[in-house]
Amino acid sequence: MKYVGRLVALCGLAIACWLVWREHPATIFHLLRAAGAGLLLSAGVHVLPMLANAWDWRTLIRKAQRPSLMAMFKLVWIRESINSMLPVARIGGEIVSFRMLGALGVRPPIAVASLVADMQLTLISQLIYALVAVGYLLEHTRSGTAHTVGQLVWSIAGLTPVLLLFAVVQHARPFERIAHAFNRITSGKVYDLIGQPGRIDQAVKLIWRQTGVVARYLFIWQTLQCLGFALEIWIALRVLGVDATFAEAFVIEALIQLVSSIAFAVPGGLGVQEGGFVLIGGMLGLDAPTCLALAGARRIRDVLFYVPGLVYWQIAEHALSGDHKKRDERADRVPGGESGWRSGKRAPR
Repeated sequence: MKYVGRLVALCGLAIACWLVWREHPATIFHLLRAAGAGLLLSAGVHVLPMLANAWDWRTLIRKAQRPSLMAMFKLVWIRESINSMLPVARIGGEIVSFRMLGALGVRPPIAVASLVADMQLTLISQLIYALVAVGYLLEHTRSGTAHTVGQLVWSIAGLTPVLLLFAVVQHARPFERIAHAFNRITSGKVYDLIGQPGRIDQAVKLIWRQTGVVARYLFIWQTLQCLGFALEIWIALRVLGVDATFAEAFVIEALIQLVSSIAFAVPGGLGVQEGGFVLIGGMLGLDAPTCLALAGARRIRDVLFYVPGLVYWQIAEHALSGDHKKRDERADRVPGGESGWRSGKRAPR
């Protein structure tokens, strides 16, 4: 699987390089150079959607176990960095987040449920915003692009059954079934890691039953997150010399987010993101060099945020390993220790 990820990344990189070469690299580089420090401002705005994501993810965790906003912000930073920069099919960040939530005192079923619900609600919100963006395109684009917009409408319509699938799957105990199968393969290690999987299904159901929490997540915090991303795009377009409206920036961001989610297996969306900017920007009347320069601005943001995020992840992993080692040493000094706790026996006093 590791080699497949690398191969997909190389193919995506080749497509991105071809797109840039076709539109003359010197032209795109000139646009980026002219934008200058404005691209740093555009990148810095990314803190706002990260904060919104940290807050909405945090609301999915029970109050008694809920980490601080700053702790969740760091988890969002690490998760985004791993999923965006490494060939992990956008799941490696969730695995690391699960381990770190445990270190913050969140029980395994609650941690897994929050991650699952966060992914589900994020995809639902992306579909909603993509439909809004398509509505804008149908109203404002030129007649020459009507066919392309029509194809986009049908593509998004084909994804909407996912919304119904999420509603149905809550009652099918999917995690209990999957974990039971993997537990057999791993000789019981899955249950040791996450506990009884039936509790995960129950925790996910409890999140969805909190209609107020779910509604605020979708219509307040996810909206703020998407608006923060759109602000990045709008500032980047402005410093690149494009007199774009905020609504146009929202359309670009809403559709790019959905494209990136669909192409989750491509590390960093290499090639897919560049092609998406060219296609969507073209519907709004932007020329290809400007669209590729906009994609380049997004790559600059990724480097500025996510490379340090990977470094911080390693620092956090080292600290987590040290804590586990100290805990194991303390357990060894207590009769019954760690093994006694896992078997349900109390250490003698």
